Amino acid sequence: MIKIGLLGTGHLGKIHLKLLKEIPSFEVVGFYDSNPECAQSVAKDFKVKAFNDVESLLAVVDAVDIVTPTVSHFELASLSIRQNKHVFVEKPLVTNREHTILLSRLASEHDVKIQVGYVERFNPAFTTALPYIRKPLFIESHRISEFHLRGTDVPVVLDMMIHDIDIILHIVQSPVKRVYAGGVAVVSDWPDIANARIEFENGCVANITASRVALNKVRKTRIFQRDSYVSIDYLNKKVEVYNLAEPEPALDPMAVVIGKPGGKQKQIHIERPRVPEINAIRNELEEFARSINENTTPTVSLLDGISSMEVAFQILEQLDKNAKLYA
Repeated sequence: MIKIGLLGTGHLGKIHLKLLKEIPSFEVVGFYDSNPECAQSVAKDFKVKAFNDVESLLAVVDAVDIVTPTVSHFELASLSIRQNKHVFVEKPLVTNREHTILLSRLASEHDVKIQVGYVERFNPAFTTALPYIRKPLFIESHRISEFHLRGTDVPVVLDMMIHDIDIILHIVQSPVKRVYAGGVAVVSDWPDIANARIEFENGCVANITASRVALNKVRKTRIFQRDSYVSIDYLNKKVEVYNLAEPEPALDPMAVVIGKPGGKQKQIHIERPRVPEINAIRNELEEFARSINENTTPTVSLLDGISSMEVAFQILEQLDKNAKLYA
């Protein structure tokens, strides 16, 4: 079994702790939280040992799960890597470019597994849609939430949009050519709503909107490709696939046929594949254990985390530039 320790027992940290205890590959040795009252409460509720400091916890584990505020990710991840501990770190990876470079150097010096917590990669709606995604030409993503204090220690780009950046880089598989972005701070000191347009070398264009000042939640991505359209609803776990093909009335007499009368026509086939009931957080933690036990690269590697952060930094630079321009 992999001896693992948890760093951070906030809202998400408690969810991770519960799941880690349920996964047979892990032995939860204990956790550390900087808030003594919170640590005492969690130790009692989960019957897990609370450590007084990070160093003493690291001394008795093989791996750590970092679910602390973003500003502490680099310090905790680098400390763990230096002590040859495998690291699972929640998104966003870090807060600046220099830290991504330093983490990359550390990772190359130590033989450890590092996985970044982009949970949407394990969302059953996304994994169900993947076989239908061939060569995206245009992508539109919306990630919208009500305002919560949790996550406002970073801009909405790092708090929310980063999920969609990672997904898009994963499915497009092409270098980024250009980035445009705009956004505003509404209730916090950082941009709370932002829109970014990412142009890729292969011609694909992605338009991403993220907001944490809305009244309702939306988590959707629409992918347009030649003769096909794929809609992914991460929140409601639904997938719709629209394909254009030669008319086949016998197959679907009620299907919509488009095209000029007497000319070339195509038929719209609509498919709604079944999305299994899966706990995405559990799946990503199980993947972390598998990468350690089987000595494989995690599905969401440190390189993936750095790649998405680089695009996020470009977006943030555009937001900062525009903010100064219109100040």
